[in-house]
Amino acid sequence: MIGLLVFLFGVFVTLGMCGLAAKSDYKGFKILNMYSLVIIGAFAVTYGVLTLTGQREIFFKPIGMHLGAAFLVLMMTSAMYALKKLGAGDSKFATAVALWVGLGGLVPFLFYMSLAGGVVAIASLYLQKKKPFQSPPEGGWIDSVQKGGGNVPYGIAIAAGALVSFIYLGFFSVTKWEMFF
Repeated sequence: MIGLLVFLFGVFVTLGMCGLAAKSDYKGFKILNMYSLVIIGAFAVTYGVLTLTGQREIFFKPIGMHLGAAFLVLMMTSAMYALKKLGAGDSKFATAVALWVGLGGLVPFLFYMSLAGGVVAIASLYLQKKKPFQSPPEGGWIDSVQKGGGNVPYGIAIAAGALVSFIYLGFFSVTKWEMFF
């Protein structure tokens, strides 16, 4: 029972941080390191407790698979950062989420993150062309694109990819939750 409670707490803390990171990126193209650190901390506590209670296999693979996924995402997003295609906060945020999904959930995470990123990019193009908002909040995404800026708040896409990959991995499956009892 304690394993399930810790797992659900970790998942909801992580998704809460994803929501805050997405909102922060939307409002000012900035993702605080704190969000990524809390996600990493929530994973460490959750993984540790499930390992100690012998329930790790319900949702997680061996630690190397989770660290490997985080490393791959860090390498990919660092390259994108070097090419100025992604912000450093986005890179750290995506890496923290990859730790949760592991190698088994990495492809769905990257796919849905990319899909959501495409939707946000299309929305940016629409906003840039049509300028539907009279006076959007200063410094935010809508203000930026309506003034001709090309930045995209990719934190929104990362958060969407996290949510969908968590669903894909069965984190909200009552059938899997029953395995804790």
